[in-house]
Parts: sequence; structure tokens; C-alpha cells
Amino acid sequence: MPHLALPSGQRRRGFGSLPGYGWSSSRGRDRGDAFCFVGEGGAERLVVLYVSLYGEAGPIGRGLPELVRLSLVVPWWRDAPGRTDVELRAVADEYREDVPGFDRRRDRAARALGLDPAGLPSAATALARLVEFARGPVSAECLVVGYDSVPLAPLFARAARHR
Repeated sequence: MPHLALPSGQRRRGFGSLPGYGWSSSRGRDRGDAFCFVGEGGAERLVVLYVSLYGEAGPIGRGLPELVRLSLVVPWWRDAPGRTDVELRAVADEYREDVPGFDRRRDRAARALGLDPAGLPSAATALARLVEFARGPVSAECLVVGYDSVPLAPLFARAARHR
């Protein structure tokens, strides 16, 4: 994630990106949204930071297991910021229309990862946790500043209530 800094001085390590969204690296290669770990320790305890190509960034969970559960339950979570409950239901419904057999696929993926599908949180619980974490105390440590020294917008500055 070139040209980005954490003023808190926390260590960050990138571990993934979503191609096709178009931000460019310092080497001129297109990049997508990015994920990185922030802090010290193992992958299960580190804060997971998400940086969108659209100038938003923030913590989305603690550890890779929480990110996996979030992605299994609400894979459309990146469309959640700023939406009302009604709009979120529409996004979820549209996603389910585009991915036939979503519940079956989610459960199969969970079992392949050694997770009990019955132990996964509900969509409302997962989104509430995401918003709570993104707005919580760790958000100050995960403030991301772009190459122009301007902080990126928080993911859930205008988050809607999620039921």
C-alpha cells in the first residue's frame, strides 16, 4: 500500500488486495482495495485494516478469523457504509439474487475452513460488530493518511443502524 501512513507509528503488513478497483502503486501497477494487519503479534490478534480505493479506511476486525467470518456472513459488507436498514436489505437481496444458493455455498465454505455454520453470526450481528469495531478505540491507532498528508475518510462516519 504505497503512499499511505499510520501516524500512530503502528506497524502494518499488507496481506491482500481486491483487484480491479484501480488505484496505482508507485510502480505504476493497478491495485484494488487493500487489507493489512496493524500492530504486533500473530494473525489472530492483530487489527485488520481495510483501505478502499475510494479514499476510505478503517479497522474492520481483530484477526483473520473475524475477517473470515465477516466475509462468509456478509460478503457485501463493503457496500454497507452510510446505508439505512432498508438499503442494506436491498443490497443483501441483490447479492443473494446474484449468488444462487448463497446459504449452501456459505455453509460449505465454513465447513471447509473448519467452522460450524451454525456458529456463524447473523448478518445483523456481523454488521453491528463491524461498525462498533470501526468506530471504537482502535480506530485512532488505525488512522490512515494518504500521500497528500490528508487522512482518509473513516469507513463508517455516517453508518446506519443495523438490525
